[in-house]
Amino acid sequence: MQRSHLFISIAGVVFALIGGVLWWVGQQFTAPDASAEDELFVVSKVATVDEVKAKIQERRLFRTEWAFEKELVKRGGYEKIVPGGYTVSRAMDARTLATTLTSAPARVWVTIPEGFRKEQIAERLADALGWTSDEETQFVEVYTAMTFEKVEGYYFPDTYLLPVDESGLDIAARMLARFEEAFFPYYEKFANANIRYDTAVKVASIVQREAAGAHDMPLIAGILWNRLLTGMKLEVDATVQYVVGNKERGWWPVITKDDLAIDSPYNTYLHEGLPLHAISNPGLDAIDAVLNSEETECLYYLHDAVRVIHCAKTFEEHTQNIETYLR
Repeated sequence: MQRSHLFISIAGVVFALIGGVLWWVGQQFTAPDASAEDELFVVSKVATVDEVKAKIQERRLFRTEWAFEKELVKRGGYEKIVPGGYTVSRAMDARTLATTLTSAPARVWVTIPEGFRKEQIAERLADALGWTSDEETQFVEVYTAMTFEKVEGYYFPDTYLLPVDESGLDIAARMLARFEEAFFPYYEKFANANIRYDTAVKVASIVQREAAGAHDMPLIAGILWNRLLTGMKLEVDATVQYVVGNKERGWWPVITKDDLAIDSPYNTYLHEGLPLHAISNPGLDAIDAVLNSEETECLYYLHDAVRVIHCAKTFEEHTQNIETYLR
């Protein structure tokens, strides 16, 4: 009788211990702070697996690392966490946190290169955010056309972390705000140079498309200023490309002789001065080149087969450069 009581007692202790261990283990999978608010966890575009792991550990988003990693392994491990922004919280248990981080991010990285026109921006956004063709069209024809002077040129090229459900209208406003932030130091500088900021953006948009890189932007800007100040037509290929570019032909196609004859206010071969609006969305290098253009006597320029620029003071010299470097 005493032995049976002893066995029951020992068994009770063992079961209690097992139950306690199981309870403790279960607790390690629970949320570390049930009252915590949501926060944004960002994985950069170039983050390594080790960097992502270190950042999660640093933020202490879990109660116990091994419990979180056990749930994460079930879902593919750290390798399944892709660049983007995730809405997480210390109020999440290990399973929810692991599921959230291995699911599609709530925010995605979108890079808009310098010199894109807004149709290209819309295509890039549509690919990243899953827009319909109607949403893409709305961005081009409505959201970026609400202010006459900002039809083009003010949608700043940068890398953005965008909420996947953000509207095209809000994205256009975000890009305009980023332009204002980046351009703000230049307002006074252009005013002091007696250059209207909208003129500066138009010239910068042409420089951006015509240059082979930041290194020759000041020279091209100087040549464009020379043409404008002497009353010459700009005769810039990029402005004609802006007229004829489309999805089928490409947004910046090689232009033909027939293209040069198209009567458009953007065709600087036919019309003097600057086009109605910017023709692309320039970066700061192009904007800075317009402000700090290179002093030159050149009125013409071309790039050779390896994109080295050659300028000329006269049309005769320019013709010789064409023979030398392009034929």
